[in-house]
Amino acid sequence: MAGAALLLPLLGAAPPGGDAPAGGLQEAFAAASEAYDVPRSVLLGVSYLQSRWDTHAGAPSVVGGYGPMHLTDARAALATAPPHHAEGTEDPRGDDSRPPLLPTAEVPAGTPLPARLTTLTKAAELTGLPPERLRTDPAANIAGGAALLAEAQRELGAPASDDPADWYGAVARFSGADDSATAAAYANDVYDVLRTGGARVTDAGERVALAARPDLVPDTARLRQAGLRTADAEGTECPPTVSCEWIPAPYEEFGDGDYGNHDLADRPRSQDIDYIVVHDTEGRWEGVLKMVQDPTYVSWHYSLRSTDGHIAQHVKAKDVAWHAGNWFVNAKSVGLEHEGFLASPDAWYTEAMYRSSARLVRYLAKRYGIPLDRQHILGHDTVPGPTPATVPGMHTDPGPYWDWQHYFTLLGRPFRPTAGRGSGVVTIRPDYATNRPEFTGCVSRGEPCAVHGSSAVRLYSGPGEEYPLIKDIGLRPGGGDSTTGVNDIGSRVSTGQQYAVADRAGDWTAIWFLGQKAWFRNPATSPAAVPARGVVVTPKEGRTSVPVYGRAYPEASAYPAGVPAQPVTPLPYRLPAGQRYVVGERLPGQYYYAVAYDTDSHRVVTGQDVYYQIQYGHRVAFVRAADVDVVPSAG
Repeated sequence: MAGAALLLPLLGAAPPGGDAPAGGLQEAFAAASEAYDVPRSVLLGVSYLQSRWDTHAGAPSVVGGYGPMHLTDARAALATAPPHHAEGTEDPRGDDSRPPLLPTAEVPAGTPLPARLTTLTKAAELTGLPPERLRTDPAANIAGGAALLAEAQRELGAPASDDPADWYGAVARFSGADDSATAAAYANDVYDVLRTGGARVTDAGERVALAARPDLVPDTARLRQAGLRTADAEGTECPPTVSCEWIPAPYEEFGDGDYGNHDLADRPRSQDIDYIVVHDTEGRWEGVLKMVQDPTYVSWHYSLRSTDGHIAQHVKAKDVAWHAGNWFVNAKSVGLEHEGFLASPDAWYTEAMYRSSARLVRYLAKRYGIPLDRQHILGHDTVPGPTPATVPGMHTDPGPYWDWQHYFTLLGRPFRPTAGRGSGVVTIRPDYATNRPEFTGCVSRGEPCAVHGSSAVRLYSGPGEEYPLIKDIGLRPGGGDSTTGVNDIGSRVSTGQQYAVADRAGDWTAIWFLGQKAWFRNPATSPAAVPARGVVVTPKEGRTSVPVYGRAYPEASAYPAGVPAQPVTPLPYRLPAGQRYVVGERLPGQYYYAVAYDTDSHRVVTGQDVYYQIQYGHRVAFVRAADVDVVPSAG
């Protein structure tokens, strides 16, 4: 308790929920460093990897982590968590050749809670500070993190040291990982932060800085004394810079022609992998792993854990998982599930998970030649419904609170202007922290969600918020109005998406969207979009409009004997004459026939018809190349 006794006067008498002491977070890190003999830079590095130094106003992360140090108290977070609401009724497989797959499994609770989800309780014991204060007072939270690091250093038999290089083992233990590879990957990330340094303004408006130490070389030997297990990484397809474990999804036959929970294939030899689809789990780690190992359930390729960025691979990239609700996209994609909840704005994603995911995506993109843009790195919410009947039930994760700008910065592809003012294309790019559109339905229908930073920008039918929201006839065939519901994507766009400019009026910009002119507020002093170059399509001359498709299937004559021709069914949308939509990909019509457990009958059918993938609404869509002309963007 010596550290706590020294620290308490420095904390002052701030009530639960109060601010950090005079000097703010920077002083709080210095005070905790002095109290617990932990180098200040180590505290700053660990905190950055957990929260980027944000306080989140005392709200818990997706796994119940609180404050700048992400001290976990999952039980307290679960007790106050809003009810979970399903965000779609899609068939994850999305293949007309088979009966709809509509599993009803609930995500298991995953109790008892592992130690990595109860670090706040341990911090309370070490500091003598009440748990409520550790959850809500940033300075106390930083002190709790310092106490945990100091305790980890003692448990490893290492002395306190002023040299950050001596704290590698303690930092690895702080991750809460139970295997050595994950703990090491976490510590490596922290020391990468220490080497590069950085500064930013936090969500509380405070500037926090960490000086760079490019020559810092940590002593990694101490980790061998931690007694952590060795994860089974054999067979995984991951970069060496992340921790990855093989937890396979089952490929099993049930009888009567039924099987699960994915399809064997031979990608990319059989067909290209063009997309990576970002999902959130809508459940916590242990429960999600139980689900993907259920042969009667659905599948995805990778799961990513929030606390430390650990990755579990379930399906080989060569094989087709059932995850995106659209068989054409499934057959050409890799699916990543991130531990999180789309309708919980304050349940934030950790920096550790963002970084791990970005490294995995960079690795997969390089391996399979996938461009790093929003036309190929899709959110599940941008995957189109394959047929008109499926459009209303498609999932909408990861939702408006996933930070696409930060994610693509980590991917090495930040969204920057690529054209001059007056360009004919824009890239949506609001400032995440200050862009705070109102949403409803996070807790119950119609009830306002907590105000929070967002990647989403709302669209109106005229240049002002007094105009109605844009309508989506696919979501509401009867012509009903769009809403501000957190799962309603009918009238919003997302960071990184690109659209052709239709008009401008003062602080407002119009884009072509779902066959309509859609307006969003875009003042020069706080822009929601930046000018961009791009290639666009428009209907061929003489056409009043052309059909839009949710999948790029081949023409009927391309199917060999024994493979039923799949219908090329237009969606309830049109691309009218005079409108332009940004092209993301040119690709042949293709269908993967895999309706039996025996892979001898599997076939990849490729046709002569060519399609363009376009950004049509919030979701991508496809148009036949024969129906459109490709032209450069104006401006």
